[in-house]
Amino acid sequence: MASASADLTSFVEAACGSGALRVEENLGAGYVRLRVAEAERRQAKHDIRCIEDVVIEMLRNARDAGARHIYVASSREGDIRTIVMLDDGSGIPENMHGKIFEARVTSKLESVHVDRWGVHGRGMALFSVRENVESAMVVSSALGKGSAIKVVSNANVLSERADQSTWPLISQDEDGRSICVRGPHNIIRTCAEFALEERGACEVYLGSAAEIVATAHARAPRAPSDTDLLFIDDLSALPVPTRLRVAADAAELLEQARALGFEMSERTAHRIIAGQIKPVRSVASQLLSAPPQAHPEVDLMRAHKGLKMTKDDRDAFALEMEKAFSFVSSRYYVRLSRDPRVRVSSDKITVTFDVEDVD
Repeated sequence: MASASADLTSFVEAACGSGALRVEENLGAGYVRLRVAEAERRQAKHDIRCIEDVVIEMLRNARDAGARHIYVASSREGDIRTIVMLDDGSGIPENMHGKIFEARVTSKLESVHVDRWGVHGRGMALFSVRENVESAMVVSSALGKGSAIKVVSNANVLSERADQSTWPLISQDEDGRSICVRGPHNIIRTCAEFALEERGACEVYLGSAAEIVATAHARAPRAPSDTDLLFIDDLSALPVPTRLRVAADAAELLEQARALGFEMSERTAHRIIAGQIKPVRSVASQLLSAPPQAHPEVDLMRAHKGLKMTKDDRDAFALEMEKAFSFVSSRYYVRLSRDPRVRVSSDKITVTFDVEDVD
């Protein structure tokens, strides 16, 4: 019996060591066919390369759920980044709270959403998020009630931009649309680009946990008109952001904030109620409060003597080059370490891409 047990142990160790538990078929000459689960795991690891990728996937999920208002709370302590995202979309049934983080689980059976960030609806976005972060969970959600999702990541494992405080500059493209043209590709810019792209469809609010709780308390949609708050014993019957809106005092606000995944002190709750912590404006309104940079007229009499390009046109061109670089980024495990640099001379345009490896 002891010999049989030893043989079984040796077999399991050999299988794990050789990768047999991850391989469906050995094709010879060093080639194998991976099991579906292993292939999905590897794809998921590649889909998410930085915390900014996590944020855009969560924003897209909220948008696809029909959210009109999305609240993003982002904070970092040491190497730990915490993101809590609230929305007023269609919500997630309770029995699906864990399953949505599994591979190939999607609510988009009949269609997928194609946007500037690619195809959405494969059922891999939240799986990819979970595979790359320390934890990802649905804190609260129900059908028709919106969602609260909390993600915790480690900057030593999943990278993020060093500068997480600078807002991007915006300009206008040739169609008159506002676009981000300068600034680090941080969480702020990720939210900014999404907010401008989805302007009119949904509003995005970004801030610290305290600022987002203050914003939802002041500006979240009110309770449905057919809801009598006097007869509601449990605020979880209300849409997720509205629970913060209807909190009657600091104690109730603190209770609801913690129930939605916000780590907040009683003192902070009192400061919000007292109006000492101000709500934030939507990302789009903050970006558009300053007039966008205009496109100066090009002097055609000078242009014929050699190529001339205005600064705004160089910025717009650099943005297009950045989009094009995603082809290289997705295949060679590198990413841009700064915005593409465009130099224009009389007979030449030079674009420089500074890159860094993706860990």
